[in-house]
Amino acid sequence: MLRSLNPLAAGLLKLLIWGGLAYAALCLGVFLVQRRLMYFPDRSSEREAQLRASRLGLTPWRDGAGRILGWRRPSTLPSRPRVLLMHGNAGDALGRVDYLPMLEAAGFEGVLLEYPGYGCRAGEPSEAAFVGDARGALSLLRTEGAPVFLLGESLGSGVAVQVAAANAESVAGLLLVTPFARMTEVAAWHYPIFPMRLLLRDRWDSLDAVQNYPGPVAILLAGQDEVVGAQQGRRLAGVCPGPLRIWEVLQAGHNDLPLQPGRPPWSEILFFLGGKAGIGNSSQ
Repeated sequence: MLRSLNPLAAGLLKLLIWGGLAYAALCLGVFLVQRRLMYFPDRSSEREAQLRASRLGLTPWRDGAGRILGWRRPSTLPSRPRVLLMHGNAGDALGRVDYLPMLEAAGFEGVLLEYPGYGCRAGEPSEAAFVGDARGALSLLRTEGAPVFLLGESLGSGVAVQVAAANAESVAGLLLVTPFARMTEVAAWHYPIFPMRLLLRDRWDSLDAVQNYPGPVAILLAGQDEVVGAQQGRRLAGVCPGPLRIWEVLQAGHNDLPLQPGRPPWSEILFFLGGKAGIGNSSQ
């Protein structure tokens, strides 16, 4: 075929063929390493993690087999509503300890869930692993008898939404911090030269899932969110079927939201969720 073309056309055709092959190879590479592009865990031994937790005033939260699921305060009040916190895609659960004083100031107990493959936990990061593990953690926390809320930060918002959608009767309310609607859209925004909607294995479709959760939802947006974009959270809010309120810190970036105990927006958010769930917000 190339012999029947003039030299210029043949050269252009060769360039297109090699360019197409190179692009296909890049797409294959992205497909194969995509979880390394999505998940950035901090890893540690169990001993290192426990020493660090002790310095932070936390103790291991274990499952029935004695394996560490996450971290919490050494003593708890049975009547306090629990907030199961699911962190973002980088770092580990102990890096989110600053959420706890804020929750405690509003009368909640915060419990930090660690993901498989993060911190000292075994396993590999994936959507199925995170959601399955979080559902088990919710079930365990529910045995304590107190209402359980879910707080999902960034990627953790996708975990929280899916868990709430599948266990609506067990979740008193949702707090979504810098959430996204669909991970495929976020990935396409960051990597526009690749067909990310076709390549992603962990799709994290919160837009569809949240429609199956009728309970109260509070959404906190960063107006200058450079990671997922504030519009993603607004789209998610648009399909929530239950009681909903949105807060937006206009000048904040994705990782710049203030964490001040007893101050807006957190005091307002937690008052809203507690009120909608019918439990109030005492500081008992």
